Amino acid sequence: MTKTTLLATAIMAVAMAGSGVRAATDDFTTFRVMTPELALDLALAALKDCRARGYQVAVAVTDRFGLVQVVLRDRLAGQHTPDTAVGKARTAVSFRSDTLTLAEVTEAGQLNSGIRHLPGFVFLGGGVPVEAGGTIVGGIGISGAPGGAEDDACAKAGIKAVEDRLLM
Repeated sequence: MTKTTLLATAIMAVAMAGSGVRAATDDFTTFRVMTPELALDLALAALKDCRARGYQVAVAVTDRFGLVQVVLRDRLAGQHTPDTAVGKARTAVSFRSDTLTLAEVTEAGQLNSGIRHLPGFVFLGGGVPVEAGGTIVGGIGISGAPGGAEDDACAKAGIKAVEDRLLM
């Protein structure tokens, strides 16, 4: 949509809101989705950073809904790492927070500890939401470094590597 079209739509919505009439545009939402090329470049950049640190990992990139776009597993990364990376990326997107923080606030005895039992979600460091223009467009998850903080650092390095493509 052009800026003119967006402005006209906004004016129409405001005018109709006051009259009690719903605009058809109120029934839909628009959003941005990463291309497969951007998701792959993000994953490759994170994998490269982990390798430079001496880690063999798996990297997963999901879209804004937690659906997998890319999974890469380095040669010596453990069998569990692809599924764990996907779970971390999905968790970061769903809870709109990095999983390093979520790991702390969901520890045993914490008010939100029960969410750790949700199937398909992983509350260990290494999952980071990917934002473009202040909106979450996906998530990246890393598994296989010696700890969650190291996984998290690789994920953030991957995002930094494609940062210019995420700015809008």
